[in-house]
Amino acid sequence: MRILLAGATGVIGRPLVLLLVRAGHEVIGTTRSAAKGAELTSAGAIPAVVDVFDAKALVQVARDARPDVVIHQLTDLPDSADPDALNAALAANARIRIEGTKNLIAAAKAAGAKRMIAQSIAFVYAPGPLPHAETDPLLPPDGVSARGVHALEDAVTGTPGLDGIVLRYGKLYGAGTWNAKSGAEDAKPDGTGYVHADAAAQAALQAVTRGASGIYNVAEDDGELVIDKARRELGFDPDFRLRVNS
Repeated sequence: MRILLAGATGVIGRPLVLLLVRAGHEVIGTTRSAAKGAELTSAGAIPAVVDVFDAKALVQVARDARPDVVIHQLTDLPDSADPDALNAALAANARIRIEGTKNLIAAAKAAGAKRMIAQSIAFVYAPGPLPHAETDPLLPPDGVSARGVHALEDAVTGTPGLDGIVLRYGKLYGAGTWNAKSGAEDAKPDGTGYVHADAAAQAALQAVTRGASGIYNVAEDDGELVIDKARRELGFDPDFRLRVNS
């Protein structure tokens, strides 16, 4: 299949490019940085330099790519978990989830794509008994992050003619994450509700050809989130790790 992967050089995008290429898909990966184009080429993808907020340019990229599936792995987060930096980035990340998602859906439809897979988060559930299933209520869209999540999920799953799959990822660890910068790259942090970046990418790979439109929790089976649906319908494996040289 032809895959347009938005956010191809991000924490999940990097392993996902490798997995998609290995599976025989033709990958067109977007990045805002021309300097990162060579990285995508080396990984076997076709780079497309575009900003998701440039709606006209994004439509042209999508039409040129002619994707069967569009994968939305875009975020706008700082390189550290410093509270000041993180707070400053929340609005930018919400803008991607609201405005960026809208632009990406329009581009997908203009290009004739039939399926979209989008990254969401599994840590905006409203307080309640654990583990949280996909049917549990989210926090109301009063805060910045929750507002972005509601907008993204409603748009992806509610657009006529588009088979929309939302992956609610747990807190990430692994290569390129904040947790990797503070310790061993693959060391699991304390607490629950986490997912390794490689396993998150594997879920997106599986969703290219499996699963019905809807929402899936993607995390480790540690008592915080119910992941039975993703396991059953997507073939998600929370223990999956990418072997770069295999």
